[in-house]
Amino acid sequence: MNLTIRPRRLRYGENLRKMVRETRVDASSLIYPIFIKEGTAITEEIPTMPGQYRYSVDTMGKKLEQLLDAGVQSVMFFGIPDQKDEAGSGAYDENGIVQKALRQAKKDFPDLYLITDVCMCEYTSHGHCGLLCGHEVDNDATLKLLAQTALSHVQAGADMVAPSDMMDGRVAAIRALLDQNGYINTPVMSYAVKYASAFYGPFRDAAGSAPAFGDRKSYQMDYHNSREGIKEALLDVQEGADIIMVKPAMSYLDMVAKIKDAVSVPVASYSVSGEYAMIKAAAQAGYIDEEKIVCETAASVFRAGCDIYLTYYAQEIARYMKEGKIG
Repeated sequence: MNLTIRPRRLRYGENLRKMVRETRVDASSLIYPIFIKEGTAITEEIPTMPGQYRYSVDTMGKKLEQLLDAGVQSVMFFGIPDQKDEAGSGAYDENGIVQKALRQAKKDFPDLYLITDVCMCEYTSHGHCGLLCGHEVDNDATLKLLAQTALSHVQAGADMVAPSDMMDGRVAAIRALLDQNGYINTPVMSYAVKYASAFYGPFRDAAGSAPAFGDRKSYQMDYHNSREGIKEALLDVQEGADIIMVKPAMSYLDMVAKIKDAVSVPVASYSVSGEYAMIKAAAQAGYIDEEKIVCETAASVFRAGCDIYLTYYAQEIARYMKEGKIG
């Protein structure tokens, strides 16, 4: 046939395919979420997330060293306190579990970029993401505590804070308090587009953060909505968010693309615990090739427009990049 245009021409040979690749990624875009628990000598596998662990401050160093060796330069801390109360006071305690982990990590791994999840759910006895008024979360009363939590994290060594609570106005409250205390250059990565998702199940097991009653649908977003996500993202940018996150990733790549078009700041996405657990379970059952699926799902997030990728597979993806299997 007399074909002038043949798309297959650019698919012959690995070198050529890499040369014309539209989506390029590197390990500097990866963030690894890590669970830190009160206590000592703890390296405790999470049953619903095979291959992921809860660490104590004295054992986390081995994992952090492995991440750096693999090329992963950023981590996000999630704290698991010994005690919880209605006000979630462990979240903003200067001697809280995340604060202790930050001080140790900053001392032992000065080249590691430290990010913290800012929320109340892991610290409240009722498991909700803020102070309660009856059975409802009091949005405005929660803002002060979220800002106080963010400030305590930065004072302990956090390089960036990431509020995940979905309270209205929390970015403005955090930005104002950080600025008032001289932390004008500390970025805020907002979980602006966070959906009320069933994909969070294993995380709630890992962090012990399931709500004691009800659900979080009055503050996390309805997964039927996309324009609402754009509104949330634009509001948070106006309030001072430096990075906007979409969560979860796998089923929300349309939102990654839409947010990328709507905002002028970097876009992050979080491949959450349920996504990780599904891939692990299918791989262990022999239904899929884990390595190929991990590379494909990661590429899909970046292809959709993601600049920053939070994933429990960060260490493996960094290795796959070095091996030329993705990137």
